[in-house]
Amino acid sequence: MAQAQPQKRVYEAWKGNNRFLFGGRLIFGPDAKSLLVSVSLIGVPVLVFCVFVARHLRHKFSTYNAGYAIPAVAIVFMIYVLILLLITSSQDPGIVPRASHPPEEEFAYGNPLNGGTPGRLQFPRVKELMVNGMLVKVKYCDTCMIYRPPRCSHCSICNNCVERFDHHCPWVGQCIGQRNYRYFFLFVSSSTLLCIYVFAMSALYIKFLMEEDYPTVWKALKHSPASLVLMIYCFVALWFVGGLTGFHTYLISTNQTTYENFRYRSDNRPNVYDQGCLNNFIGVFCSKTKPSKHKFRAYVQEEVRAPVVNFDRQMEEEPAGGPRAKVEDDLEIGSDLLQISQRRNYGDVDIETGSQNCSEMESMSNTKLMIGSESQVPAIGSEVRVRHSSWDRRSGNWDISLDVIGRSASDVIRRSASGSEAVPSFQTETH
Repeated sequence: MAQAQPQKRVYEAWKGNNRFLFGGRLIFGPDAKSLLVSVSLIGVPVLVFCVFVARHLRHKFSTYNAGYAIPAVAIVFMIYVLILLLITSSQDPGIVPRASHPPEEEFAYGNPLNGGTPGRLQFPRVKELMVNGMLVKVKYCDTCMIYRPPRCSHCSICNNCVERFDHHCPWVGQCIGQRNYRYFFLFVSSSTLLCIYVFAMSALYIKFLMEEDYPTVWKALKHSPASLVLMIYCFVALWFVGGLTGFHTYLISTNQTTYENFRYRSDNRPNVYDQGCLNNFIGVFCSKTKPSKHKFRAYVQEEVRAPVVNFDRQMEEEPAGGPRAKVEDDLEIGSDLLQISQRRNYGDVDIETGSQNCSEMESMSNTKLMIGSESQVPAIGSEVRVRHSSWDRRSGNWDISLDVIGRSASDVIRRSASGSEAVPSFQTETH
């Protein structure tokens, strides 16, 4: 016996473009490799700072050996930023579960008065929901086969619908949505503070050098080129992460997302989600994070679907020669009774022609039909009815005269058109 295949877990049968680590415990975006770049951009400057700058500042603050706190603060700050980066990129951003089929309750037949195709199933692409006393339009997602909740959008990179979708961050390698937006903002703002700290400490070291043996800025920078490189790097990075911090501070204060701000900026529509600056900040930083709607390590539950019924023709098997098979035979053969015996493999109808003379043909037409043990064939006019009995199938061969075939064929056509019930089967034997 073939061994049954092991049941898959949710993350193994995932339809999105995400990547999973540690057995589905961590979920990343498809561009998770960019995390290595982000970690390098944060870790390498801090290590350079500790080795070439902070090391010389340890003895500048002799009171309580406070100088040792300078590299320690830099390292702790770096670890804190990297943890926020990992939390942001490795958790579910708020992915909405997909549906296995379109919403059947929304199906409606096309109305030709409204430009629809008569008799064709269709459903609205846009619905309206009431949010804070105002109507909000939600769209249908063809990929996830759901009506997206308010503020939800489909990420083309991760191929998922994400609640309160903000944007897909390539530096984080993950969508930014309802469940990880708080950590994303803390990551960006903390990176800004780290840049300011490294820049300030590097500039302080240059100042100490100018007070000692290097009276000019140029001589001080020439003595410590690492300080110059760090200040330039932090200045450029500060424009990036500092700009993001300021922009997202504005978005939080007005309760907007990056997607909404760029998409609806020119519409001048009222913001139905704005609850005041203070309440907006409380909603982001003090509210409880909603649990994920997915259990990635759970086993996939196969859906039991109702059997599909084909109304054109029932394909289930039945005993050969039954009443349904007889009706199908009557409808299919038309006027040719020979095709019945060939298709059902009940036997070969041998009609001897050419070598027989007219007298032999006449004798065949007058051949008697023997009476079986169960039924009898009436032979009056055109009322001859031919049925395939179980005896016929077992014998494997039976012969019928030409006049019987002709009368039976016309009779079958008439019975098929009227849809009358089939009579009990009987057995025929030709001598």
